Amino acid sequence: MQLFFNSDISKETKQITFDKIESKHIVRVLRKKEGDILKITNGKGFLFDAEINFANDKRCAAHIIKIEEKPKPWSYYLHIAIAPTKNNDRLAWFLEKATEIGIDEITPIICTNSERRVVKTERLEKIVQSAMKQSLKFTLPKLNAPLKFNEFLNQDFKGKVCIAHCENQPKNKLKEILKPSEKTTILIGPEGDFSTKEIEKAIALNFTPISLGESRLRTETAGLVAVNLVSFINQ
Repeated sequence: MQLFFNSDISKETKQITFDKIESKHIVRVLRKKEGDILKITNGKGFLFDAEINFANDKRCAAHIIKIEEKPKPWSYYLHIAIAPTKNNDRLAWFLEKATEIGIDEITPIICTNSERRVVKTERLEKIVQSAMKQSLKFTLPKLNAPLKFNEFLNQDFKGKVCIAHCENQPKNKLKEILKPSEKTTILIGPEGDFSTKEIEKAIALNFTPISLGESRLRTETAGLVAVNLVSFINQ
């Protein structure tokens, strides 16, 4: 299935017009013509069948002929707050793979030891959208604007909240404390780890300190291990 994304479509939409870039892709690259059916999601759990009624490479248009509700295939809610990596491609890789596996929300967090403090989310949003389409999912993960560590902690969290760190102090194994169908928030630190003060503050706010295994992992790898563990527990 070739899946398209358009966040503006709703159940009330009758006609959709694609921008120049998508019109060119549909008509020139995919060689779609009038009468062909396109599969489109709005990233909100819906799949739309749209029949092309104007196949122009500058302004392709289609009318909606079928709407199908597509609930997400996992019962949990997973929010990963992750420190941006120095190499932006590594963060992009994490977002792509996490979306393919199953994640609901991502927040870049700026920490004491963060090597990157500026995050441009526009490109990252497109990567998440592309991964959703490629993996044939119909719910787009929410990508939040970056927050400083203390700002992130100053929220009213629901469900289980965890902080993964590498300091030599008592920690729980994530796989041993997870429960199916649970709302979970997990903090993943920068390459230099969270600072001691950050860890202490999170624990003081009832974040559970966790371990993701014996190996010392890169930030993006740690994030993906956490996503995979949550997915595995819920299978």
